[in-house]
Formats: sequence, C-alpha cells, structure tokens
Amino acid sequence: MQITKVKSVGGSLRVPSDKSISHRALILGAIASGRTRVSKWLSSADTRATLEVLRKLGTEITQEGDTVLIEGKDYRFTEPSDVLDARNSGTTARLISGVLSTQSFFSVITGDESLKERPMLRVVEPLRQMGASIDGREKGNKLPIAIRGARLKGISFFNKRASAQVKSALLLAGLRAEGITEVVEPTLSRDHTERMLRLFGVQVETIAQEKGHIVKLRGGQRVHAAEVFCPADPSSAAFFIALTALVEEGELLLKEVLINPTRDGFLRKAMEMGAHIEMLEVRETSMEPVADILVRSGSRLKAVEVRPDEVPSLIDEIPILAVMMAKAEGVSVVRGAKELRVKESDRIRAVVENLRSMGVKVEEFEDGFAVEGQESLKGAKIRTYSDHRIAMAFSVAGLVAEGETIIDDIKCVQISYPDFYRDLTIVSL
Repeated sequence: MQITKVKSVGGSLRVPSDKSISHRALILGAIASGRTRVSKWLSSADTRATLEVLRKLGTEITQEGDTVLIEGKDYRFTEPSDVLDARNSGTTARLISGVLSTQSFFSVITGDESLKERPMLRVVEPLRQMGASIDGREKGNKLPIAIRGARLKGISFFNKRASAQVKSALLLAGLRAEGITEVVEPTLSRDHTERMLRLFGVQVETIAQEKGHIVKLRGGQRVHAAEVFCPADPSSAAFFIALTALVEEGELLLKEVLINPTRDGFLRKAMEMGAHIEMLEVRETSMEPVADILVRSGSRLKAVEVRPDEVPSLIDEIPILAVMMAKAEGVSVVRGAKELRVKESDRIRAVVENLRSMGVKVEEFEDGFAVEGQESLKGAKIRTYSDHRIAMAFSVAGLVAEGETIIDDIKCVQISYPDFYRDLTIVSL
C-alpha cells in the first residue's frame, strides 16, 4: 500500500473490540456451565482461531452479528479427531494448553510458521509440574505440542516474565487442580483473566506485595455462565491516538475504550510526552473500566523513558510509541522489552530498521532501543515482517512523513484489525 501525508484528522471512531478479552470470553464461556452471551466480540484471525479450536473440542458456538452465544461444557470436552490449529495466535495456543491439561484425552496444538517459532516452554514447564504430560519440538518449547491431561495438583509458580498468557493458562488449569494454584509476578501482568473469572463466579485472590503480586485460586470451583461486554481495544486505539497527536490539526473521539490499569501504559506515556488526551464518561462494564477518549492535535511532544517495570502495561503499543518518539523533542529510551524479540516478529529489530529507513537515528539494545526525535520523517519502503502491529504503526508514520511510504504487506492486519485501513481513511482529512 502507498501512503502519503495527511494534515488533519477528525470525527469519532469505535475501534475493534479488545482481542485479549474476546479470546478469554470464548474460553471461559466454554469451560462454564450454562449459556454465555458475549456482546461486541472481536472477529479477527486470532480470535477465530480460538473459536474453531473450541468447536473442535465439542463446544457449540453460534454468532449473531457481533454477539456470540456459547453453550458451556463445564470442562467436559470431547477428544478432537484432528490437530488443533492456533494459526498465528499465541494466546490461543497457551491458554488452550491450560484447559487441555485438565482433560484425560490426547490432543495436539499447532500453528502457522510464525507461531511454530515462538517459545512454549514458559507455559509447558509449569503445566508439567502440575501433572500434565506434554511433549513437542525442542522438548516442548516449539509447536506442535502433544498434551495428555491428568489429575492436576496446584503449584506456586514464579512468572518471571510477567506473562499474562502464562498466568492465565495456569489459572485455567488450576480450576480443575487439587489445592491452591498460585502465580507470583514481579510486576502485575494483564489481569483480564482474573477479572473475568470473578464475573463467572470464581473466587480469585490478588495480593499486592512490595516486590510483586500474587494471584491464586482454589481448585474445584464451578464456573457459571455470564454476560460479557467486550470494550474497544486500547492497543488498536493507540494508532489513532498517535496519529491525532502527530498531525498538524484536528481532534478525534474514540468510543468505549478499555482503560484497564494493566493496559493503559501507552496512554500514560503519551500524556507524559505532552499529547492532549481527555477521558470522558468513565464507567465499568463486565468488571472492566471503560471510557470515551478525546484526543486533540497541536501538541509539541517531548522525549520519554520506558522503564522495565512499565513494559507489561504497554508491550503491544511499543511500536506505535516508537513512532511518536521519532517525532518527539530529545532522545527517548525503551529498556526491559526483550519479550518483543519473540512476538509475531522481532519487533525491536523491525522498529529499528524501519525508523532508520525513515531517517531517524536509533540505537538498538538487546532489550529495547533509543530514538532521537526528528523534525520530520521521510517516506520509505516499510518491511512489516508480516507483523500486524508493525504494519499499522508504520502506516501511521507514513501519514505524517514527507513523501511516499510503501507498506510491503497489509494483509497481516487481519490478525487484530481487519478494517484498519478503512478506518484510517474515515478519520483522515
């Protein structure tokens, strides 16, 4: 796709629903007893992977527009007759691993070429400690992995990477384990699973400590069907917040955006940089905080530092934050983000290479980068590495750069935001 500069944005927009919540609503609805209704569910390549895996496990799921109805299996799934394909979705592969570890039957999870290279041992090892039998490539570190569940026992696990996917997999397994399952984290990761488990009637204890957080639950609890509303995805909203902050003039209202404190790191950093952002109509829906976000352009951005302890709350938004850093006054630094090396692409390398191609001075670290802000960006050919967040971030960069920017692969946005380019056209003036 060829992209050229725009001067202003305007109007209002409801970006797609949150991907993390959409995945979890399907899974919790499937393990619950009774019928769960999920409103404004995100239908994307990743979430459809979760839906199809659950169907292959015998779950009856029907769609009525953006509403999904799930007939809960109460953890009594059917042995699949074929391999379960998580496609490009790490959330699907890791969370479903936790569910399958509770089942006595045999199952195999695979994914596309990208997902087959992403690490799985971080979730496989603790599930093995709980009693599940799991094997796969590189001793279980790479898909495909084969799982035969068992009678599990609760464990206390130190989640050193503060991975919400690992924590969620262990909590889902822990619901059918003997005793207490406890996950200790140095920094609280995304807490959507804990919030949604409470919505489904499960008692989950969260303990804040001076040096981290503990999340634990007792096995044997019943999961009861619920009504779930999926708010707009803050990671998707971030692209439009950045665009509005970077263009010369205009304002944009983003509706029903999730502002969960484990996910609002980008908003906090954008405001720290000087972006004009206002929260309107703050409310709570399905145990998640939601707001309408008004963004005004015309701000002069200044450099910021992202510390390691801040990374979990904005891990997915770092590519678009890097684009804002490229237009901010001073040198911005991101450290403690080594996890970006094993996302859909090596996002640190992708960000560094593409910013350099646009004329930005960038220093690359193993766990991040330093960006020297420029007065202007120059159009360039962008390599997305088939990574949706790289494609969207540098499409925004192209809209504020001088000259023409070419995005080499736009199909990858189907992973999380199928209508991204349509919505860019709607708000660009």
